[in-house]
Amino acid sequence: MKKHVTVVAALHIGFGIIGLIGALAIFFALNFARGFVGNEDIPSAILGFLATSLPLLIGSMSTLGLVGGIALLSYKNWARILVLIVAAMGCINIPIGTLKGVYSIWVLMQDDTIKLFKTQ
Repeated sequence: MKKHVTVVAALHIGFGIIGLIGALAIFFALNFARGFVGNEDIPSAILGFLATSLPLLIGSMSTLGLVGGIALLSYKNWARILVLIVAAMGCINIPIGTLKGVYSIWVLMQDDTIKLFKTQ
């Protein structure tokens, strides 16, 4: 099961980095688009809300996955629980997030994996 845990950790680290880059890109793109809207109240307010909330949501989920993935490599039991939560919430992202989430949940809920994290 050590290989599976390593694969899950690598998946969460990789997708965490990609998510953080994506959150930055969304933040800059929406703030750039906000400059073209002008001073109209409603569209500027909507873009301002989206430019703040979307990168914050994506960035926080990506950061949790990144931290959990790094800690999984050290076989920390709290990281197993954190990655289980992040994987369950990631199942909403169809189809890649669902595949990653189901695989992560399957690996981290195995009896051998639980014993591996208890002994470390």
